[in-house]
Amino acid sequence: MLLRLPTTLPEAQECLADGAIPVGGATLVWAAWQRDGFPEQAVSLREVPEANVLGTGELGAAVLLHRIDERVPEVLHRAASGIGTGAVRRTATVGGNVVGSTLRCLLPAALVLDARARVLAAEGPFETDLGEVLAKKPLLLSLHWDEPLVSGYRKVAEAAGGPPPLVVATAVHATGEGDRVLRIAVRDGYEFLSESVPCTAEALDALSGTAIGALPADAREVVRDQVSSALERAAGV
Repeated sequence: MLLRLPTTLPEAQECLADGAIPVGGATLVWAAWQRDGFPEQAVSLREVPEANVLGTGELGAAVLLHRIDERVPEVLHRAASGIGTGAVRRTATVGGNVVGSTLRCLLPAALVLDARARVLAAEGPFETDLGEVLAKKPLLLSLHWDEPLVSGYRKVAEAAGGPPPLVVATAVHATGEGDRVLRIAVRDGYEFLSESVPCTAEALDALSGTAIGALPADAREVVRDQVSSALERAAGV
């Protein structure tokens, strides 16, 4: 297998046009390749500057999980720090987790940030929403978002050998009309739910009529705690 390491977007486009298979830290594909056979070409974005951004409102797809720190919102930082082991976080990438993983541990955080994705096709880079990224799995370059007022994250302790642990992510955003909106995303098993409601004392009542309000009782209790915490913290901002 030839691993290509482009240093510019045009070079990366050329790799895609030549049929190279995207690979991040290879933590998710290596075992499959060993079983099914290696592709002729693979491409990594680890040398492409646009895929390595990390700062206010942006996170590159080639960034290793262990590098995600206080420069991003709390919800994203905490989500990254709870993925796998230290060895995994020093190898796995943002793009691999969001696009290549079935667990998608970073997805709830990206959803509550209302993140947009910049992706690369053979025709060039373009911006799209997370729904298209998950459906079509293009080559992710970076995520971008408007900074929230506050955010929060909770991952319930997982039982060995059981389904993926419950994750609840929240963020409060200011709107252009001077109001505030509460965004919440839940990973329940392999299913992802997300909702947006006005950031008011009636937020929990508003959620009760949604799919999140139909979660099992123990999950609803975690949601209640996280929403209450988000409302309390937002009141002080």
